[in-house]
Amino acid sequence: MSIQITLDGRTVAALPGETVLQVAQREGVSIPTLCHDPRLDPAAACRTCLVEVSGQRRLQPACAWKVSPGVAVTTQSETITRHRQVLLSMYLADHELDEEGLPITRGRTNDLREMAKTYGTPIRLEPSHPPRDSREDVNPYIGYDPATCILCARCTRYCDEVEAVSAITLKGRGSATTISTVAELSLLDTTCELCGGCIDTCPTGAMYEKKAPRAQGASPLEKVRSTCNFCGVGCQLDLNVQDGRIIKVTSPPAGTTVNDGNLCVKGRFAYDFVHHDERLKTPLIRRQDGQLHPCSWDEALDAAARGLLRVKERHGADSLGFVSSSRCTGEENYLVQKLSRAAFGTNNCHQCAAT
Repeated sequence: MSIQITLDGRTVAALPGETVLQVAQREGVSIPTLCHDPRLDPAAACRTCLVEVSGQRRLQPACAWKVSPGVAVTTQSETITRHRQVLLSMYLADHELDEEGLPITRGRTNDLREMAKTYGTPIRLEPSHPPRDSREDVNPYIGYDPATCILCARCTRYCDEVEAVSAITLKGRGSATTISTVAELSLLDTTCELCGGCIDTCPTGAMYEKKAPRAQGASPLEKVRSTCNFCGVGCQLDLNVQDGRIIKVTSPPAGTTVNDGNLCVKGRFAYDFVHHDERLKTPLIRRQDGQLHPCSWDEALDAAARGLLRVKERHGADSLGFVSSSRCTGEENYLVQKLSRAAFGTNNCHQCAAT
């Protein structure tokens, strides 16, 4: 049963238990956030989403404040704008800035930079650049850049709440706080599954992919939606293509696909095979000289069919066996068993995921 609240002067419907941020997003009202991820429990740590709530003396975090019947919420006001500008100025004081006074991105997505451009930072605070542990981890996939970390803890919360491995944590106190592991071990020596979820949820690029180029080329980056082929789950992923090559793999936004924005280590990092020099791009058929030669698909399929039929004629249908792959779709696996039973007359059909 829905309730009625007032959002920026207009009456809107909301569900009991919803947060101000959830209602605002559904109504098309933009509220900036840095520490929020819909897959995680609200933390209200970054304070960028503070709004005015009727009956409350102070600004309240939209990501964690739950609506109640008749409550009035204001998301845009002079007080809120001043708060956001001061807060962003404080964040920028701890970051390396470019000539525009904005955080250096190093070729990575940085929500803090975009937020500073949108809301402005008229207050200039003295840069502090607190020293943080910046030792390079020996793992081949995940890197950490403390110069761009805002300590929103999205990475550590994701590791705990979504992956349930708790491989990374916050270390230190005050300005010396940083992201680390238990006993400062390498990620390879922890419970880390190298899924890269910490990279995906990081709002400033502090957690980054080592394989991706630090500086992207001049040509535009195109995102191509695809399906991961490493297992039969069907996780959706975005291939980031530039100049005809995949430079990295990212996950679609949370809540939009079957995998809810999550990927495993294979889906996120194992894309090198696409451009491998030895990857087969055309069927091969063995000729009379005993060597493999390129051929058309029609010729290859015809040769395979004739070979299977010869075995059936000589030794019977049950001398054949068909094994399908979990990397195939459900429809493709169905066709394999139909080929086995209907076309060749044998029930010797198996699927590798059943082992």
